[in-house]
Amino acid sequence: MTEKKRYYSEKETDDIVISQADDDSAWEDPIQVQRTKPVNISIPPDMATRALFLAKLHREKKLEKWLTRIIQERIDIEESAFAQVKREMRIPDQAAERTTG
Repeated sequence: MTEKKRYYSEKETDDIVISQADDDSAWEDPIQVQRTKPVNISIPPDMATRALFLAKLHREKKLEKWLTRIIQERIDIEESAFAQVKREMRIPDQAAERTTG
């Protein structure tokens, strides 16, 4: 039987880190993290024109900034919808377990 991984609250994590802050043996070797580079994408000229118009309509001076915001909003919507579908798929499974268990 596998043990369920314990997740710490933010306060518990902070308390652990603070208590181990001065203990070098509690820490692993430092790692190097490289910042991801922005990705360039190309879109059809007519779409770019429409996007530029909408960015100006929303008083955004930089098209890239407006597109980043729109893409982030869309990603948030998609992730929310995906999470909802996952929850809905689990509900029938859990109900079946309760009736057969």
